[in-house]
Amino acid sequence: MSSHTNENLTKITVPSIRTAKELGEKLVCLTAYDYPTARVVDEAGIELILVGDSAGNVVFGYENTIPVSMDEMLFAVKMARRGVKRALLIADMPYGSYHINPDETVRNALRFIKEGGAEAVKLEGGRNRLETIKRLVNEEIPVMGHLGLTPQSVNKLGGYRLQGKTQETAQTLIDDAKALEDAGVFSIVLEMVPRELAQLVTESVKVSTVGIGAGTDCDIQVLVLHDLLGLNFNEKQARFVRKYATLRETMTGAIQNWANDVKTGNYPNDNESFAMPNNVKIRGA
Repeated sequence: MSSHTNENLTKITVPSIRTAKELGEKLVCLTAYDYPTARVVDEAGIELILVGDSAGNVVFGYENTIPVSMDEMLFAVKMARRGVKRALLIADMPYGSYHINPDETVRNALRFIKEGGAEAVKLEGGRNRLETIKRLVNEEIPVMGHLGLTPQSVNKLGGYRLQGKTQETAQTLIDDAKALEDAGVFSIVLEMVPRELAQLVTESVKVSTVGIGAGTDCDIQVLVLHDLLGLNFNEKQARFVRKYATLRETMTGAIQNWANDVKTGNYPNDNESFAMPNNVKIRGA
């Protein structure tokens, strides 16, 4: 696919995402954390771009998403914004940015919208986040919910494991999804839940579900871009990751080839250097 494929396509908005669900159209979402990758993803025709707090793992080098700060996320959102023309740009609210009180939550979300240029925010949690979500929606800030495996809860969950495996936890997730819909979210991420449960949730709510490790029946699929491109350092990939490229190996090979050319005198060659004009004569010391 050539670049600039998005130029003649309609801008993606929150209402158009709902329309896509009503029409049964599948959409796609990828992460991006800077200008060049956001531009590439946008020009590839991806409908939603999430500046995820997964940046903590794949960009900042943290062990998990917990340490990611508002300043780091806002910096990433600003960079991504400059590369996006068509996709809906969503900012992930980092751990601690929406946990203290509604006023601080709104203040942080407004920074993503006003300073960062995001068009929506995402936050994790079920019924414990209802008042926060209602407040954000009331302030005209579109909200994407997130249920199932919530990475910011890794300390409570004890690791990254499949969620909703029992009758009780599955029912809780269904009830949470309906409550989030009532609170006004425009979509709900379902992460690492059984495909049957994800299908049931998708059929039970009118808002779009965004699946990651949740089977094929969700309205939207999302992946971390670095996982899709093989540009990560994970010894073990998550079960739901399909690697479509191996950019880490490609980059390593290119860098080593360049270094070898430098050391053997093959770079730069005459065509990659600049000659002194013929009418200029220089003398050595």
